Amino acid sequence: MPHNTASTKNTSKHTGKTSGYATVTAAQPLGANATLISVEADVARGLHAFSIVGLADRAVEESRDRIAAAIRHAGFMSPKSDNRRITLSLSPADMRKEGSHYDVPLALCYLVATGDIPALAHTTLCTGELSLDGTLRGVRGVLSQVRAAHANGITTAYVPPENAIEASLVSEMEVYAPKTLTELIEHLNGERELLLIKTPHHTHSPTPDVDFSMIKGQESAKRALEIAAAGRHNIVLYGPPGTGKTLLAKALPGILPPLTEEEVLEVTAIHSTAGILNPGSVVYWPPFRAPHHTASHVAMVGGGTFPHAGEMTLAHKGILFLDEFPEFATQTLEALRQPLEERCVTISRTKATITFPADCMVVAAMNPAHTVTDDASLAIRTARKQARKISRPIADRLEMWVEVPAIPHETLGKLSGAEVSRAVQKRVRTARDFALEQYKSMSDTEREVSQKDLSFSKRCSAETRDTLVHASKKLDLSARGYYRTLRLAHTIANLEHSPKVTKEHIFEALQYRPREMFGFS
Repeated sequence: MPHNTASTKNTSKHTGKTSGYATVTAAQPLGANATLISVEADVARGLHAFSIVGLADRAVEESRDRIAAAIRHAGFMSPKSDNRRITLSLSPADMRKEGSHYDVPLALCYLVATGDIPALAHTTLCTGELSLDGTLRGVRGVLSQVRAAHANGITTAYVPPENAIEASLVSEMEVYAPKTLTELIEHLNGERELLLIKTPHHTHSPTPDVDFSMIKGQESAKRALEIAAAGRHNIVLYGPPGTGKTLLAKALPGILPPLTEEEVLEVTAIHSTAGILNPGSVVYWPPFRAPHHTASHVAMVGGGTFPHAGEMTLAHKGILFLDEFPEFATQTLEALRQPLEERCVTISRTKATITFPADCMVVAAMNPAHTVTDDASLAIRTARKQARKISRPIADRLEMWVEVPAIPHETLGKLSGAEVSRAVQKRVRTARDFALEQYKSMSDTEREVSQKDLSFSKRCSAETRDTLVHASKKLDLSARGYYRTLRLAHTIANLEHSPKVTKEHIFEALQYRPREMFGFS
């Protein structure tokens, strides 16, 4: 645990160069991605000055004190003791830089400029926060930084130990995780060889918090969840209080397949940038987010002076559970329109415009008006209030509306013999594989198939289409509602491994449209 400090090394150690210039590569996380930043150092004769320029925020400005102490403890002359004009620059200068991860590249850049360590190769990325004694601390957004670096031809990355696992997910990169600035300097000087961090291998599946076998009754709701999982459809669970709506929603993650390799990188990068990724962990399974109904629209879709991700982005490739759905503010619900349709959120501010991914399943739970009260007139008023909160465009984007009725007490008293989640998950995987075979050039879920492809799909006969057209007229479905019902029927066909979409599949899909009781059908 001992570190090389000023008490064990000569603090005036440097080459004595009167001036010098150096550059080191860093990165700035932006949403789920990152942009490379060039860190420059200029050491010149003149009155002592130590400044950082390049539209830096408070955390970057304060790094002067951290890197000065860390460099001194590593046995080199501190920038604050150096009797020269020191300028550290972050470019491009018109992009806002925020975060403490610039500490390591700033410190190394200064040491290269003074000639104390050799110049770093242009194919090297550095990131990490420095404690006063030179220890490297974990930071946010390391995976997105490493991915951006790899995309730009960089092959080596130096990261804090806490971020080593996520950084090593980019298997083509050589990742090193020094514990201290001294270890890193000795490695660069050829005095010590750091161990190369190996890419982790995920081999196990987690036990779901709520297994399907724990839920007694509600077979129709379980069937609906299986369909939703197979096609990644949005779903609303409605019924009286205490019937198991929340329990069903929490059981849904247990029947979803694991994330693909590319999805693991994307979702882990999002969580890392948001600061919710546990040190040393990787997101291998679809995330589950459940914001409270008092959450603002900014918390839901993202925002801020310098835009940050919202709950829809944190649930990317997973589930966004909205309990007490009508209790969310109207502005919050209406903000869901673009993400539900485009599967992304574009946040525009004066200082930046960032597009966040938001491809998630929305699972909502609510008590419809007729279950809240026995008073008919009050039920009508409550239904109208819900209709004002849940607009027709939002209702259209939620493909499945499933009733969760009260469970007979006799059912509650029986021993559970229900199917386990793992068995349902196997059928969901098979259905997605079947969909991929039907649409080889597209995604593995019907939700990804374009409206054009659905229109010209040979899986539907003329008779089947006529059935849907007739039902759409009778139910007054919008064009969006028509195509979402057709997608749902395709998913049901996939679960049965049927190459053709039949009238029976259409009829089952139509059962999940919202009823008149909600006031917006």
